[in-house]
Amino acid sequence: MSKSVTIRVPEELYAQLRERADTEGTTVTALITEAARNAVRDPRFEGAAEVFRRFVSENADAFDTAFPEDAPTRQDAAGAPGRAA
Repeated sequence: MSKSVTIRVPEELYAQLRERADTEGTTVTALITEAARNAVRDPRFEGAAEVFRRFVSENADAFDTAFPEDAPTRQDAAGAPGRAA
């Protein structure tokens, strides 16, 4: 379910939004919706995925030694051998 919201923007801003939407193959509504999501996103989560990947990478050997039966067998997106995504 979604809620309709009406906003007014200067013509120049609308033209910029329309151009970007066309370039990205999306809509002005989608761009504004994403901007609204970004406005309410918790800043504590910024970079959390990278922190987690770094932690896993730095501690993979210790985990695999401690829990050999749980050691992943697939490569992750970063290409670290033996680590699952």
